Amino acid sequence: MELLSFFYQQPELVIKLLGEHLLLTFVAVGISAAIALPFAILITRVPWLTFLVMGAANLSQTIPSLAILGLCIPLLGIGFKPAIVALVLRAMLPIVINTYVGISEIDPAVIEAGRGMGMRSWQILTAVELPLALPVIMAGLRNATVICISVATLAALIGAGGLGELIFRGVAMVDQPMLMAGAIPTALLAILADVLIGRLELTLTPQGMRQ
Repeated sequence: MELLSFFYQQPELVIKLLGEHLLLTFVAVGISAAIALPFAILITRVPWLTFLVMGAANLSQTIPSLAILGLCIPLLGIGFKPAIVALVLRAMLPIVINTYVGISEIDPAVIEAGRGMGMRSWQILTAVELPLALPVIMAGLRNATVICISVATLAALIGAGGLGELIFRGVAMVDQPMLMAGAIPTALLAILADVLIGRLELTLTPQGMRQ
């Protein structure tokens, strides 16, 4: 009841912080995809770069999120920008891995058939490889989105807003309704994103490839 009372008394605050959380997530996932997809495609063409690209993506996962935020503050200050950098670094690995695996596991005979039809490399990529790998790529984007929703709660520590503000305020003030008003929407948002992107992934999967 106390939680419902908090939502009833401060709906504007919750909606504002929810909007900030969504903005952080969508911007970070978008930037991550714009960076990770080209690099993943590149290493399917230039195998010797795989170690470097995968190593860099893995390194971004080994550094704690708070440490990334701390390293960004001297360069970018506090607020939106350092939070986005931290989220982008967190989201890149699943996108890189899934895109690489999705393209690499396509039957070579399909690629050869495309070449036999006179298709050039970029045509094979756009008309054959990416469409076939799209369900796997979407799974990577789904993981990246859920990760960003979770990690974005830390953005409140550097003034970037989001539902983490309610969580940290609730902890500092020993106010359980406030804490839950941040934690529950964050969890529901992650579940909703996982379900919606999962359904989109299923829709994009050819009928014969569905389990």
